[in-house]
Amino acid sequence: MGDVIYARSPREEMNGWRHLPQYIDKIRLFLAGHLGMDYLPFLGKNSDAVWLAAAGVTHEQMVDVVRGTIIDGEVCDWVRTHIHKSAADKAAHRTAMLDFPPAGDAAAQAFFEERKAAYSVTHRKDITNRGDLIDADEGRIG
Repeated sequence: MGDVIYARSPREEMNGWRHLPQYIDKIRLFLAGHLGMDYLPFLGKNSDAVWLAAAGVTHEQMVDVVRGTIIDGEVCDWVRTHIHKSAADKAAHRTAMLDFPPAGDAAAQAFFEERKAAYSVTHRKDITNRGDLIDADEGRIG
C-alpha cells in the first residue's frame, strides 16, 4: 500500500448507508490535501454521486458537514437528523452499490470488464463487482 492513504472499503456502512464511510474518508483526505490522484477526479461523482442522489443531498453539503466535524459520529448524527430515507430506500441503495455491474446490463458488464483490464485483474474471477475491484486494488483482498 505504500505511502498512499486509502479511504475505507466501499462495503463499509454507516447508519444503514453503504459507501458513506468511504465518501467521508475521501472528503477528509481531500480537505487535508491527501486525497490520492486515483480518487481526486471522481470526488462527488460516480459512486459518490449515486449515494448523494439516494440520500437527497449535494456534494457541497457533505463537504460542509465533514469540514465542520471532527469524528464520524458527528457526521452520522447529521445524516440521521437531516436525511430521512426508509430502510427500504437504504436497502435498495446498498444492493445497487454491491451489485454493480448488474447481471442483466451488458453495457455495465462491458464497462466493468474494461475497469478490470485497467487494473490488470482480468484473470481474477473472484472480482465480480465494484467493491471487489476497489478492495483488490487497495490491497484489502488478495
